[in-house]
Amino acid sequence: MAYDAFLLLSFGGPEGQDDVLPFLENVTRGRGIPRERLEAVAGHYRHFGGVSPINAQCRELLDALRPRLDLPIYWGNRNWHPMLADTVRQMRDDGVRHAIAFVTSAYGSYSSCRQYLDDIDRARAEVPGAPVIDKIRHYHDHPGFIEPHADAVRAALATLPGKAPARLVFTAHSIPAAMNAASGPGGTGRYHAQLREAAALVAERAAPGLAWDLVWQSRSGPPQVPWLEPDINDHLEALAGDGVAEVVVSPVGFVSDHLEVLWDLDEEAAATAARLGLAYARAGTPGADPRFADMVRELVDERVIAHSNVRHALGAVPTWDFCPADCCVSPKRA
Repeated sequence: MAYDAFLLLSFGGPEGQDDVLPFLENVTRGRGIPRERLEAVAGHYRHFGGVSPINAQCRELLDALRPRLDLPIYWGNRNWHPMLADTVRQMRDDGVRHAIAFVTSAYGSYSSCRQYLDDIDRARAEVPGAPVIDKIRHYHDHPGFIEPHADAVRAALATLPGKAPARLVFTAHSIPAAMNAASGPGGTGRYHAQLREAAALVAERAAPGLAWDLVWQSRSGPPQVPWLEPDINDHLEALAGDGVAEVVVSPVGFVSDHLEVLWDLDEEAAATAARLGLAYARAGTPGADPRFADMVRELVDERVIAHSNVRHALGAVPTWDFCPADCCVSPKRA
């Protein structure tokens, strides 16, 4: 398939104190989130000077991609500048007709996949003559994603005292249980399945033989709505109660050190571990690792090279180039 531009599509984040509340209002628009809840989350951003690391990480990835791609490169965000609609308008003005988009989320669910497709449709509707934009497939089991995570786990393990076998704890952003159920064709729970497969692949490469768990972080919904559990802090309590002494936490659900990683793991979970007397190390994320940048190029090549059957994958949970209509839908529409 022929493409004449590449689009990096990400979540977006504030880059100063004045950006924090307007950004959070964009994220939560239409969801009826109380102002006091927004103020509480704003405190997490203000703890880091009002700056989310995600935009800087996108710039690093763009720098890594420029020598790897033979396409004009654009960048747009869902929730903060550069806003996606503005980027689509610039692409149209530059004469782009058919772009391929890489999303900074490796997994399938409404929030991590379908909502990006909806955002693309909404941005294109705002721009008469907008280019066609195709989203690249999920890449939860691509070597360029798995291997940097595995190296980061090995590096984190090396920082622990090593007096007892460490427990590996993989984390991902929790979502409502109904959203997980709707995250595959026919309600197959693809989000959870992909994450378990990614965690198993990382554990197998980083520390074969060590016990590991998949748990959740960053829950934000009302308590009466079931979300994926257990929470990372509750799980650390349980591990300490079972006599575990050393823990490596790997945010396998993330491609880079988002603010949720910095706050929920480096602040809250680290404090929980300290209170429990657990030796604690947090593994890094791929970010702009050269292997991750190579992966993006390979994913583009899968679509660009005519009749290419090459799909770099380590696992068995299938992916596809174009999502089925009933995949990753909002639980409200399922």
